[in-house]
Amino acid sequence: MAAVTAYDRLRDRLPARPARWLVTGCAGFIGSHLVETLLRLDQTVVGLDNFVTGHRRNLDEIRDAVTPAQWGRFLFAEGDIRQADDCREACREIDYVLHQAALGSVPRSLADPMATNAANVDGFLNMLVAARDAGVKRFVYAASSSTYGDHPALPKVEENIGNPLSPYAVTKLVNELYAGVFARCYGLASIGLRYFNVFGPRQDPEGAYAAVIPRWARAMLLGGEVSINGDGETSRDFCFVANAVQANLLAATAENPEAVNQIYNVALNERASLNTLFAMLRDALLEHRPGSRVADPVYRDFRAGDVRHSQADVSRAARLLGYAPTHRLADGLRVAMPWYVSRFSEAAGLACGSPP
Repeated sequence: MAAVTAYDRLRDRLPARPARWLVTGCAGFIGSHLVETLLRLDQTVVGLDNFVTGHRRNLDEIRDAVTPAQWGRFLFAEGDIRQADDCREACREIDYVLHQAALGSVPRSLADPMATNAANVDGFLNMLVAARDAGVKRFVYAASSSTYGDHPALPKVEENIGNPLSPYAVTKLVNELYAGVFARCYGLASIGLRYFNVFGPRQDPEGAYAAVIPRWARAMLLGGEVSINGDGETSRDFCFVANAVQANLLAATAENPEAVNQIYNVALNERASLNTLFAMLRDALLEHRPGSRVADPVYRDFRAGDVRHSQADVSRAARLLGYAPTHRLADGLRVAMPWYVSRFSEAAGLACGSPP
C-alpha cells in the first residue's frame, strides 16, 4: 500500500476549507490545470488571462471536466498583467495567488526582449504590488530553470546559479529578486517554483515557440518532420504537469515558516536526452496507436541560448513542502498521449484509436 503523502492530505482537507484563489494565465497550459484541480477540490477560482498565449479552448476543457457546481465557482476576468488596474481588480478578496502569466520561450525573448520584459518584469511587479495591497496570504509564482544559466554543476541546487543566457532567463531572475525584496520590505509571503521543462495535455504544439514534446507529438501523428537541435544528446529534466500542480498547491498552503520566501526546483531529479525522449515518445504513440509509422528525426544546428544539460535537485521541495512527484517521464507521456491523439488525429484524417 502506497504511503500517504503531504499532497494526499492536502487534497483531503481542502474541500472542507474553501478559499479564494487567483490563477493568472488561467487559459494557458499550467494555469488551466491549476484551475481544474482547484475547482475539483471545491475552491473558488478567479482566472486572469489576455489570450496572448492562452486559449479559450482550455477553459472549455475545464468546464467539460468538472461538475456544473464546480464550474460555477470559476470567475473569469479577461485582462493583462501589464495593466496595474487589471491586477488590482483580480487580487480583490483573494487568499492565494498562483501567478503563471508570462511570456515564455528563450527564442521568443531573443527575438523580442522588450515584449518579454514588459510581461515578465513589469507585469510581475504589477502583480506583486496588487497582491501586497490586497493582503493576500501567499504569492506563488512560476520561476524557471533558465535562471541557472551557465552554472555547470548537476543536479541544479537552488542557491547555485550562473550567468543568464537569454533575456527570458534575466526576467525570471528579476522575478526572484523582486519577490525577495517584497518579502523583506512589505512582508508579502511568496514562494518561487523553478519549473524544469513541464509538459502535458493542453501545451500548445503550434507556432514558432512551441515546446518540444507537443511539437514532436504533433509531427509524429501528422507524418511531419521531427527536428532535433544539435546532436540529440542535450538533456533535460522533463516534468509532467501534475507534478507542477502539486508543487503549487503545497507551496500556497505550506504552514512551516521555513518553507516560505523560498525558491524550489520542480522536476524529478532525472535527465533524459533528446534522443531518448524521441524514442520514449514514439513508444508511447505506438502503445496507443499500434502500427503508426514514425520517421527518423532530422538533426539541425544547436539553438542559441540553450544550456547543454539540465537536471534538478528536488530535495528542498521534498523536505520543506512534502513534494513527491507522482509521474515520471514515461508515465507522463502515456497519460498525455490520448490528448495528443485526440487533438491532432482529426487534422490528419485519422480515426482516433486506429492505426493509419
